[in-house]
Amino acid sequence: MVDRKGGRGATFNKRPKSQQIQPAKQKKAKAPKPQKREAGAKGAATGITDRIGSWYGNHVTVMVDALQRLLRQPGSSAMTCAVIAIALALPAGFFVALANVEKLSAGWDGKPSISLYLKSSIEEGAGRSLAKEIEGREAVSSTRYISREESLQEFERVSGFGDIMQSLERNPLPAVIVVNLPERAVPADVQLLKGKLEALAEVDEAQLDMEWVQRLHSILSLVQRLTIALALMLAVGVVLVIGNTIKLAIESRRDEILVVKLVGGTNAFVRRPFLYTGLWYGLGGGLMAWFLVQFALLWLSSPISKLVLAYQSAYTLQGLGVFYGFSLIIGAALLGLAGAWLVVGRQIKAIEPQ
Repeated sequence: MVDRKGGRGATFNKRPKSQQIQPAKQKKAKAPKPQKREAGAKGAATGITDRIGSWYGNHVTVMVDALQRLLRQPGSSAMTCAVIAIALALPAGFFVALANVEKLSAGWDGKPSISLYLKSSIEEGAGRSLAKEIEGREAVSSTRYISREESLQEFERVSGFGDIMQSLERNPLPAVIVVNLPERAVPADVQLLKGKLEALAEVDEAQLDMEWVQRLHSILSLVQRLTIALALMLAVGVVLVIGNTIKLAIESRRDEILVVKLVGGTNAFVRRPFLYTGLWYGLGGGLMAWFLVQFALLWLSSPISKLVLAYQSAYTLQGLGVFYGFSLIIGAALLGLAGAWLVVGRQIKAIEPQ
C-alpha cells in the first residue's frame, strides 16, 4: 500500500486491531503526598523528673560556687568564722562543764538523811541502842550506826591524812548515827524531826546531810539557766554578724545583681547564692567552735586527772560527744542560714534596674 501523502512510502501488511501488538502500558508511580507542617513553634513537655533534676543541679552549682568564692578570700572568711566560733564555743563550754558536774554528783545519795553526832561520853552499846530506838519511829526509813573507830578509818581513807591521825594520842572523832528518811519526805517534817533528834540527851549535834546537795542542785539549776540565756544572746549575735557580712557581700555584687535582673533573673534566683554563703559561714564557725571546745578539754584533762587521783576517784572528764557535737555544727549552719535569710530578701528587693 502506497502512502498517498508521502509518495514513496513503506508498505506493511495491515493487520486487524485484535492482532496488532499494543505497547505495554507503564504504571505511573504516585508521588508521595507532602506532609502538612504545623505552623509555629512546637513546645516540648517537661516532666516532674526533669524539673527536680534541674532544680537540684542548680542548687549544687550555686552551693559550690558560693564555697569557692569564700575560699578565694581565705583571710576575711576565716576571721568571720572565728568570730562565730568564739560566740558558739562559750555556751558549749559551759554546757560541757555543767554536764561534768552533774555526772560527778550523780553518784551522791539523793535521799535526805540526818547525821547525829553523839557525845564522846556515850558508850558504843548505848549508841547502838539509840540507833534501834530511832529506827522504830514512823518518819524514819532506816538507821546506821558508825562507831568512832569506823569514823576514823573512813576519814583516813578519804582525806589521806592517815599518818597524822595515827600520831594522835586519842581518837577525836565521835560516833555517828545516820538516820535515813523517805525519798519524798516533806521538808517541813524533816526539819521538825531534826529538831526532836537534836534535843536528845545523847546527841551533841544534828546535821541535815541533804542541805548541801539541795544547795548544789539549786546552783546548778541557776548556772544552767544562765548558760541558756548566754547561748540565746550569743546566737542572736551570730545571726547579726552573718547578716552584716551578707549585706556587705550583696553591695559588692550590686552590678552583677542588676545584670541578672535585666536578663530576667527572679529574686529567688538572685537570693540563692547569698543564702548558701551564710550557710557556709555558719558551718565553718560550728566546726571551729567544736575544735575549740575539744582543744580546751584536751588541755584541761591532765590537771583534772591529777586532781581526781588525789581524791582516789575514777572520774573521767566528759566531752561533747557525737550527738551534741553534731548538734553544735548543724545548729551553727542553721544560724548562718537564718542570718542570711533575714537580710538578703530585703536587700535584693531594693536593687532594681532603672
